[in-house]
Amino acid sequence: MKTNKLVYGLFGLMALASCSDKMDYSETVVKDKDYVIQTFEKVGGFMTDIYNYADYDYGQNFGGGMLASATDESVYSVSGTSIETFYNGSWSPSNAQGSLWNKMYKGIKTCNVVLKDFQDLKFEDFELNADYQQQMFRYENYKWEARFWRAYFYFNLVRQYGGVPIIAPEMAAADVNNQPRKSSDEVFQYIFDECDAVKDSIIKDYSDLGSMALSTAEDGRANNLTVLALKARAALYWASPLFNPSGDKERYHKAALYTKELLDACQARGMKLAAKYADLWSTNNYKDADKKCEIIFGRRIYGTKISSTDPSDNMVESYNYPFGIDMAKASYSASGRNCPSQNLVDAYEMKATGKGINEAGSGYDEQNPYAGRDPRFELTIAKNGDLWPTAANYKKAKLQTYYGGVNAEPLVGATPTGYYLKKLLHGDIDLTSKTKKQGDYHTWVTYRLGEFYLNYAEAAFKYLGSATATSADLPMSADEAVDKIRQRAGMPDFPTSLSNEEWWSKYQNERMVELAFEGHRFWDVRRWKEADKFFKNIQEMKITKNDDGSFTYTRETVQRQWDDKMYLFPIPNDVMLKHEKYGQKWEQNPGW
Repeated sequence: MKTNKLVYGLFGLMALASCSDKMDYSETVVKDKDYVIQTFEKVGGFMTDIYNYADYDYGQNFGGGMLASATDESVYSVSGTSIETFYNGSWSPSNAQGSLWNKMYKGIKTCNVVLKDFQDLKFEDFELNADYQQQMFRYENYKWEARFWRAYFYFNLVRQYGGVPIIAPEMAAADVNNQPRKSSDEVFQYIFDECDAVKDSIIKDYSDLGSMALSTAEDGRANNLTVLALKARAALYWASPLFNPSGDKERYHKAALYTKELLDACQARGMKLAAKYADLWSTNNYKDADKKCEIIFGRRIYGTKISSTDPSDNMVESYNYPFGIDMAKASYSASGRNCPSQNLVDAYEMKATGKGINEAGSGYDEQNPYAGRDPRFELTIAKNGDLWPTAANYKKAKLQTYYGGVNAEPLVGATPTGYYLKKLLHGDIDLTSKTKKQGDYHTWVTYRLGEFYLNYAEAAFKYLGSATATSADLPMSADEAVDKIRQRAGMPDFPTSLSNEEWWSKYQNERMVELAFEGHRFWDVRRWKEADKFFKNIQEMKITKNDDGSFTYTRETVQRQWDDKMYLFPIPNDVMLKHEKYGQKWEQNPGW
C-alpha cells in the first residue's frame, strides 16, 4: 500500500505573538499522514508550522537589507548587495529577487493538507483525558486558522504579482501546475470571501476561553481580529490605483467599511493605541498587563539561538547597530546597514506648528535642523551627537556621523546618509559581551491599530471626497482618524483648511512617518503608483565638523532607477517554464 508522506520540517526556532505570552509549540519531523493524525500534539504541530511562512522584514532576505532600503526611507550602507536589485536595473525574471512565489505556495500547500487530510478526526484514544474537550475545541479551530493563513498567503502573492493561480485542496497533484492565472480582482474577491467565511467561526480571543482554556499559553495564534485585519488591508490595496485603474470609488467605500468593522471589533474588545509609540517595539511589545495592546497580530522571532539556553535573537541589532560602536565590534562589524535617508528625516514635521520643514512659519532652523521636530523622529532615527547605547546602565558615547568621525565615512560600511536606525532595535543588547545581554525576543508587528486608523482615513477620504466629510455608515471622518495617530505622537491635528491635494500630500507624509521601517512604504508607493515621485531621488546628509566645533550640513542626491514595470514583480522564469510544460503558457507581467 502506498504511504502518504507529509513534508514537514523543524520549526522550533520561531514562534509568534500577539497581546499576551508566547504560544506553546513543539517540533515534528517528516512523517506520514497516519503518524501525524495519531495525537492532538502532532496535528497541532503540523498546523503551527504554517505560521513559519508569515512575513517579517528584519533583513533576513537580502543579507541584512530591509525593504525600506529599496525605498526612499533608507539607504543600504554596503554596495553590491541583493537589495540594490530593486533599483539598479538588474532585476529580471531570471533574477527575481524578493520573490515569495515558492514560499507562499508552500504555505498554501500546507494549509490545503490540513483542510483535506486532517478533518473529522475524533482522537478516540484520548476521550478519557481530562483535557479532551479543550483539545477538540482547539482542533476544530484548525480549519479556520488554515483558511485564514491561506488567504493571507494569497494576499502576499497578489500584491507582488497581480493575478495568480488559486489551488484548491481537492486538486490532484497533476492538476496543480495546470492552472491558469486568475485576475487580481478574482484573487482579492477570494480573499474577501475566505475572510467572511472564517471571521465568525475562528476563535475570537485566546485569553478569554473560559472552560476551553489549556494550561499552556496559546496567544499568538490568528483570531478573528487578525482575519478582519487581513480583509481590511486587502481591501485598501484592491481600491488603490495599481489594482483599480478605473478609479472605482465604491472599492474605497468597501475598504472603509471593512476597516470600520475591524476598528469597531477592536473597540468592543477594549483594544486601544499604545500609550507610547516606543512601546510598540519594546521587549514586551507582544503583551501588556490588561492584554489590550495595540498589536493585533505579531510574529515572534527567535532567529538563530544565541546559545542553547538562550533562544533569543539579535538579528536586527547585528545588522543595524551604529557602525563603529563598542557593542558591535568583532564579527558584528557589518552593523549600520539600513541607514535612514534624508527624505525620511525631512518627513518629520515641527512639533510646535505641525508644519513641514519647508512650509512658511514652520519654525525650522537649518543651522539647528533637528530641534523641535516630531517626537517620533528621536524614537526612529539616531543622529550625529546622539548617545549610544540607548539603554540605561551602559557606558555611553556620542555618535560621530560627521566626515572623519568614528561612526562615519570614509570608513567602509559607515552610514552614507548621516543617520542610523533606532526604531525596532533593543538598545541594551551587547553583541560582543559574554556576560551582558546578547539577545532578546523580538516581535515583528504584522497588524496594529495605528495602521488601520490611517487606512480608514485614506479610504474614507478617497470615497467621501473630503477629509472632514462623514456619512451614515462612515461616522468618523478622515481627519478624526489621522488625528488619533497625531495625538498619540504629541503632534497638532491636521488643519481643517487643507485642500484635498494638500491633505493627500500630508497624509502620505504622516503614513511614512508613523509606519517607518515596518514594511509598508515599499508597497504603499507601488499601490499608489507614485514611484516616479518618491523613489528616484534619494537624499543623504553629508556632515562636516568645523574647527570651532560647529557643523555644516550638505545635502547630496543619489539617483535610482525606476521603470513602471516594477510596480509588479516579474514571475520567475522557472515558474513560467514549469507551467508551460504542463500546458499553461502564461503571459508575463507587463514590461518583464
